[in-house]
Amino acid sequence: MTRAWPLALSAVLAVAAVLWLATPSQADADGVEAQTLAVIDDILADPDLPSAIWGIVVHDARDGRVVLSRNADKNLLPASNLKLFTTAAALDRLGPTFRYTTRLYHLGDVSPDGTLRGDLVIRGSGDPTFGSEGQGDPLEDWAQALAAAGVRRIDGRIVGDDDVFEDARYGEGWDVTHIATESYAPAAGGLVWGDNLVSIQIAGTSPGQAPRFESDPPGFATVTGDVTTRSGGGRLDVERTLGTDTFVLRGGVPSGYRGTLRVPVANPTLFAVHAFALRLQEAGIDVSRAARVDVDDTERKPRYDDAEPLQAYVSPTLDDIVERINRESDNLYAEQVFRTVGGGDTDTAEDRVQAFVTSTGVDGDDLYLADGSGLSRKDMVTPASLASVLRTMRTHPAGASFRRSLPEGGGAGSTLRNRLDGVPVRAKTGSLLAVRCLAGYVDGPGGTPYVFVLMANNYTTSGGRIARAQDAIVRALATGRPVPAEE
Repeated sequence: MTRAWPLALSAVLAVAAVLWLATPSQADADGVEAQTLAVIDDILADPDLPSAIWGIVVHDARDGRVVLSRNADKNLLPASNLKLFTTAAALDRLGPTFRYTTRLYHLGDVSPDGTLRGDLVIRGSGDPTFGSEGQGDPLEDWAQALAAAGVRRIDGRIVGDDDVFEDARYGEGWDVTHIATESYAPAAGGLVWGDNLVSIQIAGTSPGQAPRFESDPPGFATVTGDVTTRSGGGRLDVERTLGTDTFVLRGGVPSGYRGTLRVPVANPTLFAVHAFALRLQEAGIDVSRAARVDVDDTERKPRYDDAEPLQAYVSPTLDDIVERINRESDNLYAEQVFRTVGGGDTDTAEDRVQAFVTSTGVDGDDLYLADGSGLSRKDMVTPASLASVLRTMRTHPAGASFRRSLPEGGGAGSTLRNRLDGVPVRAKTGSLLAVRCLAGYVDGPGGTPYVFVLMANNYTTSGGRIARAQDAIVRALATGRPVPAEE
């Protein structure tokens, strides 16, 4: 619904906008910049723009001069713009070439007939890429290597060791409806595999009959429900009781439907152990007597003194991981990296990210970081702090990796794939209910480099109109003139 502002109120807002723009730093701007500010003023004064709390900072990246500022020191919800703090702090602390290593140990003996007695342990490192979509499956490689070495049976336990991280699977303040069934909100952990997601494959059958369900990997999740195949369209809802891996499907699907749902698991460690047991079995190794155990359920922790790993998986470098975090806004990857920055502890991670923000020239203690991905509605950051991080990373030793991780306008496979095509911009999006953010770098007229932060909170209509206004502001910064909004 479009709300028309009363004429008198519009006039007051216009006067307030003029006063806001007429700061000393902006008065020093050249003619093109002044025109740009006037265009931005018109965008924000549009009576069709939903009412929102705006936080805006624009800097000339060369000297840090403030070109535009509005509510710069107000704490606002950043949504996935929080990933910029996480990834910048990680690159600063760990370096772009950092890699995770996940190892497989056998803590026991081997009989002449190829039986492994004792514990076969996957020692996690917090690596988000372990078995991740598009990264291959190390568990399959390991199983085949053991079979090739003559292993025929596992007579002991298959243990998942996730103790590199504390047991804090979700960020403080995450929505329970997200963590129950949404693929973008899987649990974090010291040992993850396959993005911590089970795939449920669904195939319609004859109208009036139940469709076929299969889970992958098989045998881990229980899938039930009241679903029918229909001759026309359909709708499918998923339910799960937290702490279980039982999924209930309700609704209907067309007879020709073929689709896959990806849903989060309750215990990532047991999920990885289960997947490894399946891979061992597929490689011809008998696992019928192998118990599958989370290290947290054992009385004695594995001891790795003098133990040599049988196999190891080394992750891609951190700069590649950061690229996935920022280009695709991958929440699991962000949460894993956040915990890594904290040495496995989320409170320490918050302290270290805040310390990094403080090192850029603003007070990081004023922020509240409930997680590393921005899914939490308890996260609070200021536009000024985010702009300071962006400005610092522009000249940071890891700055090239950081900038490369940000989506370019219209970038295929990124969160800007349908936005700002052709604009010389690198920026991270962020969205939650009543939150839309966009922050990054854009080249203005004559190549003037700008750092910008655009945060909008607390609006009651669709975020699409807010996003279009943010895009129009970026286009104005890039061109110095009005540009028709993207449809």
